Amino acid sequence: MARPHLRRRRTETTDAPPSAAPGAAEGTGADTLTEERTPEEERPRPGSWLKRRREAAAQGTAEGPGTGSDDAAVPVTAAGSTGGTRSAVPPPPAVVRRPVLDATPVLLLRAAHPRQAVVTAVLVTVAAALADRPTRDLGLVLLTVLVGQTLLGWHNDVVDRRRDAQHQRTGKPVADGRLEPGEVWFAIACGVLLVVPLSLSNGLVAGGVYLASLLIAGLGNLVLRTSVLSPVPWAVSFALYPAFLSYGGWGNHDGGSAPQPAMVVLAALLGIGVHFLTALWGLVADHEDGWRYLPLRLGMKLGAARLLALTTTYLALVSAGILVAGTLVGLEA
Repeated sequence: MARPHLRRRRTETTDAPPSAAPGAAEGTGADTLTEERTPEEERPRPGSWLKRRREAAAQGTAEGPGTGSDDAAVPVTAAGSTGGTRSAVPPPPAVVRRPVLDATPVLLLRAAHPRQAVVTAVLVTVAAALADRPTRDLGLVLLTVLVGQTLLGWHNDVVDRRRDAQHQRTGKPVADGRLEPGEVWFAIACGVLLVVPLSLSNGLVAGGVYLASLLIAGLGNLVLRTSVLSPVPWAVSFALYPAFLSYGGWGNHDGGSAPQPAMVVLAALLGIGVHFLTALWGLVADHEDGWRYLPLRLGMKLGAARLLALTTTYLALVSAGILVAGTLVGLEA
């Protein structure tokens, strides 16, 4: 009976495995440790949730314990805080309204194509001065043409507002939202109520001719502008200016006289050149939209820089021809 006693003592004193935890109760055998040990399938995997959480925190995400997946991350904002999503494309910057420069009258002035309006009005007034029109007639011509060109500029910007916004063209208050289209249409309506009596003050025939030129130019903003016939509205509209001057005069209700045919042809050629000059600044955007009008076709063959040089030379020659013809044959037939 001594052997069982010795065997039990050996189990209590010598059979404890070296890996037993400190402070374990004496008399705990190897079999007991085997039963209390966590099964292999229940042990935490090497990439425990704490380790994964630390890695996720280093990447700006947070993960709950025990998920077992690195994809359970909470999206964060660009600043790193939770509760938002990271945006790949930043939102467009908000337009900062300036008290003076973004006032409605100033924005309406910028949307009117002021340089083109002023240059056209001044050139027509100079032509009237060369035709020996009195001073009060010159003021009336200047104001009439200036208001008419302003209307055309507003109409062009409100028609092209979506294209201008898509191509992010600068200097377009209607396209960038600082000026509402309704405000522009209201200004157009007021301008029409002003330009009609101004035009008729130059005479019934002259006023009707000028209003017809405005109507044709306005239609040019809607039709033929994308085709090879794009210069036609410009040519017809400018060809009516000599008739506006030859039939015109302060309260001239007696008629006047017809213009010289040479002046009509030169004015039409001038309108074509102005069309090319104004189209040069939008060739890239118009090409992206699939337009195939005449300035774009020539620009693709010659290059924008060469086309600009040719257009400038062309306008100088036509202007010189108008001055020579006005000196030799005059404005009226």
